[in-house]
Amino acid sequence: MIDSSILQGKKAAFFTLGCKLNFAETSTVAQQLMRYGVTKATKDEVADLVVVNTCSVTEVADHKCRQAIHRLVKQHPGAFVVVTGCYAQLKPQEIIDTDGVDLVLGSEQKASIIPAILNGMTGAHTVKTADIRSFAPSCSRGDRTRYFLKVQDGCNYYCTYCTIPMARGRSRNGSIASMVEQALQVAQEGGKEIVITGVNIGDFGRTTGETFFDLVKALDQVEGIERYRISSIEPNLLTDEIIEYCAQSRAFMPHFHIPLQSGCDEVLKLMHRKYDTALFAHKIEKIRSVMPDAFVGVDVIVGTRGETPEYFDKAYDFMQRVDVSQYHVFSYSERAGTKALEIPHVVTPQEKHDRSQRVLTLSAQKTHDFYARFIGTTRPVLLEHASSRKPFMNGFTDNYIRVEVPNHPLFDNQIVQVKLGDFNQEGDALIGEIVN
Repeated sequence: MIDSSILQGKKAAFFTLGCKLNFAETSTVAQQLMRYGVTKATKDEVADLVVVNTCSVTEVADHKCRQAIHRLVKQHPGAFVVVTGCYAQLKPQEIIDTDGVDLVLGSEQKASIIPAILNGMTGAHTVKTADIRSFAPSCSRGDRTRYFLKVQDGCNYYCTYCTIPMARGRSRNGSIASMVEQALQVAQEGGKEIVITGVNIGDFGRTTGETFFDLVKALDQVEGIERYRISSIEPNLLTDEIIEYCAQSRAFMPHFHIPLQSGCDEVLKLMHRKYDTALFAHKIEKIRSVMPDAFVGVDVIVGTRGETPEYFDKAYDFMQRVDVSQYHVFSYSERAGTKALEIPHVVTPQEKHDRSQRVLTLSAQKTHDFYARFIGTTRPVLLEHASSRKPFMNGFTDNYIRVEVPNHPLFDNQIVQVKLGDFNQEGDALIGEIVN
């Protein structure tokens, strides 16, 4: 048995790329290491251990991962460097061939990262990847007020542009009982808001015979948790039943994040998405009918193979018409092993850029208009910790409007009533006045 005392007194640096799920998982790894006497290296310290949690959603993401690994190896000479995550699962040999990298762990091994590190510290450079079958729980706060509860991992949808099923495996989850237990622990720690995360959270229950709706109802009963947010849910899995429940629930906020990917039915078919624009439009109309103040964020991809200029114009017209609050825009990236490579009509980089800018401009206008609707109203805001040197502290309303108020430590992690004023100088938040 490896002596875990070799970790005692070590300083660790952590770097995460990609989604909220990755950040939650990194935070869990950090907490696990702390139990073995590892402390977090400060900004200027050279770490003994470096953990890099990677993303591989696009070629740009791969490039950022390579850059980050090279930079961290240089910043922390002599450190034991561990690389895990989606890029590590898909291209492990490419990473282990990088000077300074000691251990590469695929998505399956992320669940047993501590023994892997202990073994690696006493051995040679190692690569460990395997078929991804287990579910590794994660519920972490990181450096923010909100907690992130991982309820599901992997995906059984094989969209033509996506490598996630290869990087994270098939859909799987923990039990509702285990999720409730973790939420209770958050409440005991004083946490007030939980973001429900996963790769395809609406598919929750596939391995336990439960449903996402059952999970929502169970979490809503956990005393002490005042806010839940559903991070991202497929439109075909966001049932009217879930929407109606959230509208009258105790703690689920009027806030949804729903991937659209394209507003053109022909492109959705090329992507092998499981819905059309009519279903998506119905979901937005349903939300607006029962939660008119809800914030609705939407993912879209521009420049996919097969997206002709005519198809993009059709998609853009739909995006203009649908009543959402914000678009998160991604430019399509060629990914090895995906079916999209078989689709004719390749969009040029310049066309991708131009389309991305058009949607970003549309998104900025929609978000501005959404915020402006609530100027002069009073809404509950959960305020986040801010440095004492800053004049303002930030928080979010129940419907996800970013707010700035004068900084006061008394209000850290507190939900207060705030009267919303005009936009701040940057235009990305409303200036608020605490009224209670």
